[in-house]
Amino acid sequence: MVKRYTSMAYKNADDMIFGTAVHPVKAELGLQVGAGYVTAEVNYAPRPEAGVSKEKLVSEYRKLTTDIMARAVQIGFPAVSLETEHVEQMTNNPSWGGEIAHVQKTILEEYHEEYGIKCGLRHTPGDIREDRDLLALIGDKYDKLMESFEAVAEGGADFLSIETMGGKEILDYAVLRNDVPGMIYAIGCLGGMDMEMIWTDIKKIADKKGRIAAGDTDCAQANTAMFIAGGLLDKNLAHTLAILARVIAGSRTLVGYEAGAQGPGKDCGYENTIVKAITGCPIAQEGKSATCAHADVMGNLTMQVCDLWSNESVEYHGEFGGTSVQCWSQTLNMDAALMNTAIQTGNAKVLRDMMALSDKYRDPQGYILAYDNAFKVGQAIVKDGNDLYLRSKNAVVETIKILEASKKEGKLIMSRFEQNALADAKASVDALTNEKDTFMSDSLAKYKAEVKVFRPETNYKW
Repeated sequence: MVKRYTSMAYKNADDMIFGTAVHPVKAELGLQVGAGYVTAEVNYAPRPEAGVSKEKLVSEYRKLTTDIMARAVQIGFPAVSLETEHVEQMTNNPSWGGEIAHVQKTILEEYHEEYGIKCGLRHTPGDIREDRDLLALIGDKYDKLMESFEAVAEGGADFLSIETMGGKEILDYAVLRNDVPGMIYAIGCLGGMDMEMIWTDIKKIADKKGRIAAGDTDCAQANTAMFIAGGLLDKNLAHTLAILARVIAGSRTLVGYEAGAQGPGKDCGYENTIVKAITGCPIAQEGKSATCAHADVMGNLTMQVCDLWSNESVEYHGEFGGTSVQCWSQTLNMDAALMNTAIQTGNAKVLRDMMALSDKYRDPQGYILAYDNAFKVGQAIVKDGNDLYLRSKNAVVETIKILEASKKEGKLIMSRFEQNALADAKASVDALTNEKDTFMSDSLAKYKAEVKVFRPETNYKW
C-alpha cells in the first residue's frame, strides 16, 4: 500500500537549496546526501569490448573505480559517490552485477579506511523488460530484474535505482502526434501504475538487505521528448510539449517515493526539482558537467537544488588529463566544492539564484524547471495527490498557466511555433474530463485500437 503525497515538504520555494534536503540519507561509508553539502556522483560505462565476459567486465569496473578514487585523493576531495548503470549483461546475469558491486564496494572501503573519504555506491539495473517490438512489463524478465537488485544489494550497493519503462509504447506514439492526453496516459497513468508495482518490490529488497531504495527517472519518456525537441533551432517537437512531458513525469517519478524510495533521485530526472519540493528527499542532477553525454538548454539551472551532482555517463577511456572517469570526476568535484563553499559562507541562495537565472529565460523547459516555478507545479500535483490522472492533468494545466503568464513578464521569448504548440495543448487539455475512470476507459479503448504493441491485458497489473 503506497502513501500518496498531498502536501509539500517545503513551505515555500525559497527554502530549497542545493546540498540540503528535509530527509537526508546516509550510506554505509560515511556519506550523507542532503545533509548540508553537495557530493559528486561519477557515472561511467565500460568499453563495449569489456562486455564479452564476466572476467573482463569485472576487471574494467575494478580499474575505473580505482581511477576515480585515486583522483579524488590526489586532488583532495572529501566525498564521492559512484553510479554504476548496468549494461545489459549485468542485469541479465545477476551474478555479474553482484560481483561488480562487491568489487567496487571493497575498493571504496579501502579508500575510506585509509584516507577517510566518504563514499557511496549506486547501482542501477537496466529495465530488461523491454522486448524489441513491445514492452513485456511482467513475467520472467521481471523476476530476473528483481534477482539483479538482490545481487547488487548483497554485493554492497548503498543506493538502488532504475529507469523504468512503463507506458513507453504509448508515449512514443503520442509524442510524435503532439498528443498531450496520450502523454498524460502514458507517463502519468501507465508509468505511475508500473512504478507503484516495481518500487514496492525494490523497497522490500532494500529493507531486507539493509540498503536504500533511492529513486527512478523518467528517462524513457520525458527525456525522449526533451531529446526529440533538441536545441533552439530544432522543430521536430515543440519545447513546450517537452516540458509538458516533464511535468507529467513529476507525478510519475513521485510514485517511487510513495512506494518507499528515499532518494537520492536519479541524475537524469530533470523532474527531480519538482519531486524534491514535494517529498523533501535528496536528488541527483546533471547538466553543464554532463556534456560528455549530451547537450541541453539548462546546464546551470539544474544545479540549483541538487544534492548529488553527476556527469550522466562517460565511456571509460584515456584522455590527456587521465582516464575519462578521472577527468569528469575532477570537474564534478570542483563544481561541488564551489557549491559547498557557498553553503559555508552563507551565499548558497545567491549562487542558487545565479545558476537558475542563467538558464531560466533561455527556453520554456528551463523556465518551468526553475525552482520557483517547479514548486508551483508541485503544488498543483499534490492538490489531487491521490489521483494519478488528475494530478498529472493538474501539472499540465499549471504549466500552461505559468507559460501564459510569462508573456506579461516579457523575459521568456517564445517563438510563434512554441506559442501555437502552447495554444493547441491548452485546447486539448481543456477538453479533458475530470473523471479518472472515464479518461482511463476512453484511453484504453483508443490506444488498444491504434497502437499494435500496446497489450495492457498481459503487460500491466491493473
